[in-house]
Amino acid sequence: MARVKGGFTTRRRHKKVLKLAKGYFGSKHRIFRTANEQVMKSLLYAYRDRRNKKRDFRRLWIVRINAAARMNGMSYSKMMHGLKLAGVDINRKMLAELAVNDINAFNSLATVAKEKVNA
Repeated sequence: MARVKGGFTTRRRHKKVLKLAKGYFGSKHRIFRTANEQVMKSLLYAYRDRRNKKRDFRRLWIVRINAAARMNGMSYSKMMHGLKLAGVDINRKMLAELAVNDINAFNSLATVAKEKVNA
């Protein structure tokens, strides 16, 4: 069987990696070996952070709800417990949105939760 030279395949693979490394600093976008290492690491970071983004947003929503709940004289956990007892089925994302943009609606939910907790 004849020998096959891999120049075309190698060049195509290198170009693909260097295209992904576009915009990186220094040799990380010029030299294949360092570019390849950085691209592999970057893809790992992207995979990891797609999951971490969900955690980060949930933490942000909880902080916002807690701040607004404390303005109504109750803690985050009491607020969530009161809403659950009252049968109010609203997720943290929407509660945080109300806390930031429509404080009157949030205050009415807080009074409902407070009544159920104290009852």
